[in-house]
Amino acid sequence: MITQLQSPEKSKIVYPDDNGEPMSDNTEQFRLIVWIKENLELLFASVADVFVAGNLLWYPVEGNNKLAQAPDVLVAFGRPKRYRGSYQQWNEDNIPPQVVFEILSPGNRLTPMIQKFKFYERYGVEEYYLYNPEQVDLTIWQRRDQELEAVELADGWVSPRLGVRFQISETALQIFGPNGAPFVSFVELAQLREQAELRAEQEQQRAEQEQQRAEQERQRAEQAETLLEQERSRSEALEARLREMGIDPNIL
Repeated sequence: MITQLQSPEKSKIVYPDDNGEPMSDNTEQFRLIVWIKENLELLFASVADVFVAGNLLWYPVEGNNKLAQAPDVLVAFGRPKRYRGSYQQWNEDNIPPQVVFEILSPGNRLTPMIQKFKFYERYGVEEYYLYNPEQVDLTIWQRRDQELEAVELADGWVSPRLGVRFQISETALQIFGPNGAPFVSFVELAQLREQAELRAEQEQQRAEQEQQRAEQERQRAEQAETLLEQERSRSEALEARLREMGIDPNIL
């Protein structure tokens, strides 16, 4: 096995973990980034070789620390889940993130967005999702050969890589997992868990009540059987006494 050594010049190059830009410009953009990233992490939590990250610098070319982009959300299939200060593609079996998301904000300008598109197209992104929350508009590009081509109908689109479905209402973007369950926020997830725990507690209480009722019915049945047995014993004792007195109880 031949080990490829890094050149001294390349080994001295520093690849910053921070490009000096904020993760988001407003609360809505931040909410959407976290919403998509966390739900995708949850979706692939049991798959060891799917890496999901938010606002992580991606360096596609070794030796060039000026060439980088930080997608709002990226997904890399075939890469393990682990800590990374940045996504250095040459250290990732040269696998680029196949899926990226960008959430537009008022601070985004046309030229940087065009540069991002060209970057994603050049360096191997297969699916690019650009969402404008102000206009509730989702634009999707899918790789065809060497180019990213726009998908004609974004509403109802199912991602070939992620398996999720995108639905656009009048007021918001909705994303549904492969099982049809909608993406939810952390707060909604906590509320759903609380509701599930409450339902489980109520079911447990109902089961205990049913068990108590069944026990009460059993006790009543035992009491009735005991009374019947006592009545039978008294009747037999009476018949025996009558016979002792020379009286046939069947004639009475």
